[in-house]
Amino acid sequence: MTVLPSGVPSLDRLSAEWVDAADLAHLHSLRNQWGQAHVNADLTSISWLAVPPYAGGYRTGVLRVDGSIPEAESFNWAPWGVRRRATVGGVLVETDTRLGYEATDAFQRVSATNETDASCEVELSLELLAPIAHSDVDWGWLHGVPWNDGHRHDYYAIERVRADAVSDATRQSHLVADDPRHIRLGRPRVPGIQRDEEDAPMLLETALPAHVSQDSPSRVRPSAVLAEFAWVEAQTGDVGDVGTASATAGPTRFDGPWRVDAPDDELRLPAVALGDGGRLTFEVRLRDSADGVLLTHGNHPDSLQFAIVAGCLVARVGGEPMRSTRHLEPGRRYRVSASVSSSGAALEVDGVEVARTSDWRAGTRWTASERGGAVVVVDSASPARSAFAFSRRPDRIEVAGQRGVATWSVRLAPGERVDLGVVLEFGDDEEQVLRRADWAARRFEARFASIAESWRRLWANAFTPGNPDHSGYLPVFESPDEGLELGYYYGILLVLYLRNTGVSPIGPVFLTGGPRLGATTTFYWDQSEWARIGAMLEPAGVRAWIVAALGQPYESSHSFDTRSLTPVGNHYSANDHALFTIVEHYVGITGDRSVLDESVRGRSVLDHLREMAGRARTDRVSFREGDAGVLVDLGRDAWELLECVPNYRDAVVSFNAGYAGMLRSLASLVKGLGETSEAHALRDDADRLTAAVLGQYAGDGRWRIAHPEGDDPIGHCLDFELVAAHLADELDERQRAEMVAFVEEHLLDGDWMRALSPDDPIAPFSDRPDHGAAGAFAGWPGSTSFGLARLGRPDLAAAFLSRIHRSRSGALWGQAVESIGGGRFRVAERGVSNRDSNAAVAVSEAVVGGLFGILAGFEHAGAGSLESEWGTLRNVRAVGFDLAADGAVVRREPASTLA
Repeated sequence: MTVLPSGVPSLDRLSAEWVDAADLAHLHSLRNQWGQAHVNADLTSISWLAVPPYAGGYRTGVLRVDGSIPEAESFNWAPWGVRRRATVGGVLVETDTRLGYEATDAFQRVSATNETDASCEVELSLELLAPIAHSDVDWGWLHGVPWNDGHRHDYYAIERVRADAVSDATRQSHLVADDPRHIRLGRPRVPGIQRDEEDAPMLLETALPAHVSQDSPSRVRPSAVLAEFAWVEAQTGDVGDVGTASATAGPTRFDGPWRVDAPDDELRLPAVALGDGGRLTFEVRLRDSADGVLLTHGNHPDSLQFAIVAGCLVARVGGEPMRSTRHLEPGRRYRVSASVSSSGAALEVDGVEVARTSDWRAGTRWTASERGGAVVVVDSASPARSAFAFSRRPDRIEVAGQRGVATWSVRLAPGERVDLGVVLEFGDDEEQVLRRADWAARRFEARFASIAESWRRLWANAFTPGNPDHSGYLPVFESPDEGLELGYYYGILLVLYLRNTGVSPIGPVFLTGGPRLGATTTFYWDQSEWARIGAMLEPAGVRAWIVAALGQPYESSHSFDTRSLTPVGNHYSANDHALFTIVEHYVGITGDRSVLDESVRGRSVLDHLREMAGRARTDRVSFREGDAGVLVDLGRDAWELLECVPNYRDAVVSFNAGYAGMLRSLASLVKGLGETSEAHALRDDADRLTAAVLGQYAGDGRWRIAHPEGDDPIGHCLDFELVAAHLADELDERQRAEMVAFVEEHLLDGDWMRALSPDDPIAPFSDRPDHGAAGAFAGWPGSTSFGLARLGRPDLAAAFLSRIHRSRSGALWGQAVESIGGGRFRVAERGVSNRDSNAAVAVSEAVVGGLFGILAGFEHAGAGSLESEWGTLRNVRAVGFDLAADGAVVRREPASTLA
């Protein structure tokens, strides 16, 4: 039994809450230190399984009770698993789904309790699905998942599969896209938002950016078939709320001719929607017999696409193939057509059907078979093998295609309960996988319980010096304010929840989010939101991460794949500030200055810091007449800043304040290294930039953005946070008071906050729950609280921090937390928000840095206290506390501890 350090709450206490399904916008996740998954709305299935190198497609199996699929009525999350329950005809059915701790397996316990006064019979049938593949590539932010036709990230198609999990009907809804899409003739685009065609804010309503890894097959653009198109016709089906067209309207016809004369040619026709029951038809004449793509509806992973393979016409949609043996001869005209609906898609040539999709469970790619009371699933496109085994032998097992069904018929006396255990193992060696599954099923209860105990041990060790799990440890926080304590410890739990020891060659890493995204990815910006906490808990891991991150082209990426150590995504303007902050707090916490001499990409870490801060000198604005050009120009691309706020670009105050702080911190560092003249020059630059930033103050707590076309006031929390963090001492009392009042009156709202003031003119055009006015990004309540403390209002910070634990939706905070009215908030799902986000560890960072003043910067190493009016800290592994300036261990305890 794990023993907790005094003052640390138990994980069982932190995960005792049941939440009604109706109160959840975003269902809970699963993690196991190696991988992740998402539970669905039924009682047993999961999607988005990713335990690299294994990825799961579609979903696993649903549970039927007396022939019907119950929807979960409530959910309970714990770091080791998710419980779901529903009552069916007087029988309480409760399931508990867990990923094996640091393992390639999953466990399902199904419990049925007769809550009536009479005996009853109940039939429990569990669908056995394991569409799992082995892939050593394609582990970017949009990591690949397996389909019957290929391996690619297809966010919206998987989400449609998840939505169908509670449907009794056999449906293929993942084939159906409702949004209008351009018809593309010839060479297709890389799936994703096309930056040369779309400049709208990144609202992510129908498409995602192509933030895939460098080795992703999605980056390969197939060649075009040389052909001539006479016309194209689209008949729109049911598109729900997305568009106005319907099947009752006539077809939309585009008349050519259009010629595709080279393999690189691409032609774009207007956008049309297909929807449920839509049809796309065209007349084409091939000009040669080479393989390639004819036509694509859109530039999405699930797009309907027509191609020629070995002379035959094929098509695909939503990950499903339509492979015909119909040979198309060059020089002859053909009328090609495909219909798409939630019951399937069909391919026709000259009015004759030549291929159609199958139910995704039918065995197109994976095949299930029964072996000695277990069910084995074989992937024909990768080495992956999976096996299901049972703690209680099913009364019958049925297998067809890739799908098995295990059924138990049980009789229950009043109050009686039955428990059924199911194990899913996966790997490359079929015999070994089968043996592991059988072994675990025979010891089901012990193996099941050990998962939770492993998490309890990891939790206790996070606060224990000299523990075997972490290279450091974290402070124990005790407070008379229970809400403040809870906020701190939920933040720490989030660190451990997103810790991963299996994906990266550099050692333990802390993933940014997921589980629909980012099974191996860390963003520079998000990691910086809790740099002090990270350096305390995992100094060795953070040092390795710093070297790996600086080894990336961070001037042209926002994150990196920790598995392949390659860059992902577009540049973020936050990168310089984020990476500088992480290095600064690592050194300030650990005293390890040797990292500054590490050589990365041909220069020292210290020189990287010089380059980052130096962009305040080289990237100055040049668009303001009569201006000395002191402010830093962050560029015109809103995607590099807040993505969805169209006017937050050019010379924004936030990162200009950040650059001023970086210059000042770097001056302190190099002065300590004996570089006095460099330090003076850096300080002078910092003073000039600080004055320019303060000149952008618009009054009433708001700041002006400098654009070429003129200044634009805005009320965004990011300006508040970075000005307060770096320039607090430069503000006069009126500015401080107005900034605090602005946050109190416009941003803070009950249990969470809004990133953008709702009365800001840009708010209606920034409708995303992380960066707009509908809610706030996970990291910003903590950063805002730190800012309040820096402006002399730690009381407001503490009061806010004591409330935000209520906004977790029964688990931990996600990327976006949105308002539901009356000061209440929930973890958001829309905007492709991550269910989990490590940026929310900023809550714990605000306690340590804001309420106890442990700043741990180049200027402030050793500052802070172990006691304040909000409680005490123990076990502070930082310079000035448990560590000497050179990193040597010296223990310092508070004068008293709270009972």
